[in-house]
Amino acid sequence: MKRLCVCEICSCGRHRCTHQPTALYRKGSEPCVVSEYVERFPAYESCHPPKSLKPKYEYKSERSRMEGTTTFKSDFIPYEVSRRPGRQQADYQPNPGEIDLGTTYKQDFNPYQLQPVAPLRPKERVRVTNGKLNTVPTYKEDFLPWEISKRELAKPDVAYRPPSGKFGNTTTFQDDFVPRGMVPRETFKPPNIAKVSGAPFEGVTSNQLSYVPHPVEPRFVKAPEEYKPSDQPFLDLTTHRRDFQGLPGQMPKSCKPERVKMSSEAPFQSSTEFRESFQQWPVSLPQLHKSVEYMSPTADMDLSTTTRTTYVKHEVQPFVSSKPFSRPTRSNAPFQANTTMKEDFKPWVSARRLDVIRMPEEIRRASGKMEDLTTFKAHFIQHPLQPNISYKPLAAPMRADAPLEESTMYRTEFTPKKISVCPASFESPPGFLFEDIDKRGHKFFRRVSEQDKIQVHAPNAVAVMS
Repeated sequence: MKRLCVCEICSCGRHRCTHQPTALYRKGSEPCVVSEYVERFPAYESCHPPKSLKPKYEYKSERSRMEGTTTFKSDFIPYEVSRRPGRQQADYQPNPGEIDLGTTYKQDFNPYQLQPVAPLRPKERVRVTNGKLNTVPTYKEDFLPWEISKRELAKPDVAYRPPSGKFGNTTTFQDDFVPRGMVPRETFKPPNIAKVSGAPFEGVTSNQLSYVPHPVEPRFVKAPEEYKPSDQPFLDLTTHRRDFQGLPGQMPKSCKPERVKMSSEAPFQSSTEFRESFQQWPVSLPQLHKSVEYMSPTADMDLSTTTRTTYVKHEVQPFVSSKPFSRPTRSNAPFQANTTMKEDFKPWVSARRLDVIRMPEEIRRASGKMEDLTTFKAHFIQHPLQPNISYKPLAAPMRADAPLEESTMYRTEFTPKKISVCPASFESPPGFLFEDIDKRGHKFFRRVSEQDKIQVHAPNAVAVMS
């Protein structure tokens, strides 16, 4: 009988057997060094890999001379900056009159006299005992002080004596570095001096050579139109006066009922539901606690402490420091302010730097007054506006007398299909018997035969489809 695994039994394509890793990809304790590449291509010591001809990525500095001019120096034009006028602040003038400090809360809510509420919590009672606590803690019983003798010092008693002679030794810097004088360094920097040309300046430009002056036509001046008043009288009749002539009409009647004041001559009953339901009962005043008066003691205060009574004074010699005393050294010679920096590096005598040479302005600014007449004002002719005709069809609903066809393509062409359940979705597929699992993780089943249906000793292992 043919065996089938879960991958072959599945009819929906979603169920697969859980595959286990093969022998090549199993995780072991020792890594495998042998591979197909190492067996086929052994390493040779005589052959070396070829050298790369790719150029190295290195920075190459430009050796050409750098110009000192920038776009800011060539294009910058200084302008006269004037200070912005400040805004004058108006003087404060208080409003006349007095402030009404009254509020709606003071008008609507009047003060009432309230009685103190008796506390429901009972008083706290403190029990004080007159006995004295005589106990010894475990720390005093378990940890007793040891009798430790004083340790003698092993340090020899040698007093430091500073030398009486004068210190006249030279340092390594004075021995190795002898002043040899200043050696001027030759500079390779070119002098910052402008080179003046001896040839005369050619002031002829391309504009002066090729420019041809043309005669300017006189400006067109439009004559102003004179105002001519109309001879006909002014018609003050408007569309409102013409269409609405003010015909008499009836006022609309209100559906709201008339407001009638309800008044009664009976006296007002002062009793309320709150006064009837909640009667006043007597409340006792809270008892105030009286503090005990302080009585100052008559006997004198004992100012002796445990340190004064138990302290034993020992005769100990003071500690002598081995460090010599720092004696200030004073000299009558004048202070020499010269240093190696000032002697070796002296300022150079350099020429004064010239100012920036700027090109003269080629375009001259106009000095006359600007004419306000533009080409638009001179040549513009106003024409009356014509409204555009709309060819858009009216949004009218399309209606038909024929009945609506309720049949659709879905209703005519839809064919219902039977929903089947995939047998591989169960742990034990119905109609199959489990046999074994191979090394790769495939679960194999075989179909149930008639002999398996007759057997009764294993009903749980067989699931028969009805």
